[in-house]
Amino acid sequence: MSKFISGGFFANRKTQIMTGVGIISAIAAYLVGDSDIYATVQALIAVAGVYMLHKSNQNKGK
Repeated sequence: MSKFISGGFFANRKTQIMTGVGIISAIAAYLVGDSDIYATVQALIAVAGVYMLHKSNQNKGK
């Protein structure tokens, strides 16, 4: 139970999971016609920025 509460396998992968979900949702929104290519690219850049910001903060702590 403690492994479930602490996150188990996904404990250190929350940012990667959220980045993947963001990429999939941006592409899916484009494919179903909810957004145009500019909004899709803007969303992908924002998601990539969050991921890179997390990586740079993670490296500073070591």
